[in-house]
Amino acid sequence: MRARITCITLCISVSWFIPPLAQAQAAIDPTPSGEKPIPFVDLAKASVGTTGLVVPGEKSVSESPVTLTLAEAEARALKNQPRLLSQRLRTQATDTQVNLYHAALLPQIYGNLSAVEANGDTAVGAGAVTTSSISTRAAGGVSLVQLITDFGRTANLVNAARSQAKVSGQESEIVRQQILRDVDEAYFATQAAESVQKTALAVLDFRRTSLRQLNALAQSQMKSTLDVQFAQVLVSEAELALAQADSNTQKAEAQLAETLGDNGDVSYYLPDYVLADEPLPSEPDSNPSNYIHDALQNRPDIKAMQLQSESAHRYAKAEKDLSYPTISAIGTAGAIPVHDSTLHQNYGAIGVNLNIPIFNGGLYSTRSAVAKLQARAADQDTSLEALRITRDVRMAWSDARNAYLQIQVAQRLVDENNVAMRLAQARYNAGLGSIVELNQAELNQTSALITAASARFDYMRLMTAFNYTLGNMH
Repeated sequence: MRARITCITLCISVSWFIPPLAQAQAAIDPTPSGEKPIPFVDLAKASVGTTGLVVPGEKSVSESPVTLTLAEAEARALKNQPRLLSQRLRTQATDTQVNLYHAALLPQIYGNLSAVEANGDTAVGAGAVTTSSISTRAAGGVSLVQLITDFGRTANLVNAARSQAKVSGQESEIVRQQILRDVDEAYFATQAAESVQKTALAVLDFRRTSLRQLNALAQSQMKSTLDVQFAQVLVSEAELALAQADSNTQKAEAQLAETLGDNGDVSYYLPDYVLADEPLPSEPDSNPSNYIHDALQNRPDIKAMQLQSESAHRYAKAEKDLSYPTISAIGTAGAIPVHDSTLHQNYGAIGVNLNIPIFNGGLYSTRSAVAKLQARAADQDTSLEALRITRDVRMAWSDARNAYLQIQVAQRLVDENNVAMRLAQARYNAGLGSIVELNQAELNQTSALITAASARFDYMRLMTAFNYTLGNMH
C-alpha cells in the first residue's frame, strides 16, 4: 500500500510540476505565440568560448579588432621599451670608455704658441730649487710624449675596461630577457583575466536566468520565497565576482600596455587588440639537473658576474704594476722668429725619461691590496650567483610541473562538478533536494570553472618564468 501511495504521489508531483513550469517560463518573458520562451542556461556550455558574450570594455566583432600575437608583442616591446633603449645607451658609453685607457698607449702630441716680454735679463727664482731664465720671445712649436713601457699597467687597464664593456653587454641582454619575460607573463595574465571575466559573465547570466525562473515559480506558488532569496544572494555574489574580474582584466591590460612600451596615450585601449592563443608548451622533464647545467652556461647574469670577476682581476694586476717604473720618449721642436741674443732661431730636442716610484707613503701598495680583495670578493659573488640560479631553476621547474598537472586536474574537477550540478538540479526539481544543496553545487561549479579558465594561462605564464631562469628568452 505504501509503494502504491509513493507511486501516485510521485506521478502527481511530476504532472503538477510540468504545466506550471511552462506557465512560469511564459511569465518570465511573455512572448507572442509561436516564439520560443527563454531556455534554461547550461552554465558549463555558456562558460566555454566567447560566442555571444559581450564583456564590458570589449570591442564587438563587427569592429574587426586587430589580432596581437605573442611574437608581435615581444617585437613591439623590444622596439619601444625605454628601459632597453637606456641600457643600450649605457652599454655604448661603457664600450667607448675603453678608448680612455687605450689612449695612454698612443703618442701624445701638443702644439704651443708663446709670447713673452721679459723685464730685462731676469730669471724665475721662486717655486723651484733651480732658477730658470726668462727671455723676451715669440715662438711656436710641438711636443711629443710616447709611452714606451709601464710594464703592463696600461695594457691591464685596457683589458679590464674591455671586460667591463662585456659586462655591460650582458646587462643589456639581461634587460632584454627581462622585457621578454615581462611581456610574456603580462600577455598570458591578460588572457587568464579575460577568460575568468567571460566565465564570470556566463555565471551571472545563468544565475539571473535561474532567479527569473524561480520568481515565476514563486508567483505560481510552486517555490518558496526562501528559494528566491537564496537565488538573489547567488546573483549578488556573481555580480561581485564579475566586478572583480573586470577590475583584474583592466589591471592586466594596463600591465601589458606598460610592458609593450606604449606611451600612455589616453586614446589607446588594449581591448582594441585580440590576443591570439599560443600553443601549450610541453611538460618539463622530471629531472631538473640538465636544466640547471644549461642555466649555468646560458644565463646572462652569471656571464656578467664572471666577466666582472675577470675585470676585477685585471684591474688588480694594473694596480700592482703601479710599483714598476715607467719609461717614456719625449721630444720637442719649434721656431723662435722673435727673440733676444740669448736664443737661436730654431730649437729641438729628443730624449727618454725613466720614472721610478721609490716612496709614496704606501699609496700604491694599499691600492693594490684593495684591488686584490675586491677581485676575490667578485669571485665569491660569482659563486653566490650560481647558487641563486640553481635555486631559481629548481623552484621555477617545480612551479611549472605543478601548473601542468593542475590543467588536467582542473578540467577533471569541472567535469565532476558538472555531473554534481546536474544531479543537484534534478533532485531540486523533483523536490528531493533543498535550495542549499543546489546553491552549494552552483558555487562548487563556479569555482571549478574559474580555476579551469585560468589554469592553462597560469601554466604558460609559469613556463615563461621557467624559461627566464634558464636564460632561454629569445
